[in-house]
Amino acid sequence: MTPQNLSPPSPMRFYGYFRSTASYRCRIALNLKGVAPEFIPVHLRRGGGEQHREQFRAVNPQGLVPALDVDGQVLTQSLAIIEWLDREIPDPPLIPGDSGLRAEVTSFALAIAADIHPLNNLRVLNYLREHLGQGQAETEAWCRHWCEDGLTALEIVAERSVPRGAFLFDDRPGLAEICLVPQLSSARRFGVDLGRFSRLLAVEALCLDIPAFQRARPELQPDAEP
Repeated sequence: MTPQNLSPPSPMRFYGYFRSTASYRCRIALNLKGVAPEFIPVHLRRGGGEQHREQFRAVNPQGLVPALDVDGQVLTQSLAIIEWLDREIPDPPLIPGDSGLRAEVTSFALAIAADIHPLNNLRVLNYLREHLGQGQAETEAWCRHWCEDGLTALEIVAERSVPRGAFLFDDRPGLAEICLVPQLSSARRFGVDLGRFSRLLAVEALCLDIPAFQRARPELQPDAEP
């Protein structure tokens, strides 16, 4: 689990935000692969959000983080970035080679990245507040509902996978754990009671003992704020 190389294979710039769960996923993957790109912070709240500025829109027209500039080619969407990393730097593998297991792992990751996380995304929450007139309590209740709904299903999947290894699908962490750990961190920020997700919490604890996961934690990033 210890990175062997801290120099990116090509000139890289990583655009992210310490509290972004999608950025958090990529930080874990980069750490696991031993790659340390130049970090360019994009503050999602300051001045109405730096992601909306023309300078960043030229990097990613969606105005979203993360983005990874690899020698002039800009990659966006965290799972696409992680898949690219896994192909470019095969060791350690993050996505299984077996097609059936690969589909299961990807399904778990997408249940977070495509179903839970988008409903808790800052731009969705801002729309609830600014255009639909929802207050802070209602917005947080919305977040808790969708976190709890998704994690309830994933706890069942995780319990069924126990015979496969200490982690979710193997004896080493990969894409599923890379998505799980940031989502649990986000759920805590929204006040979700995680006590009933014992299998997910056990896997999280194993991950957070690994330096690559530890170094990716939001509070340890150079742009971190209270």
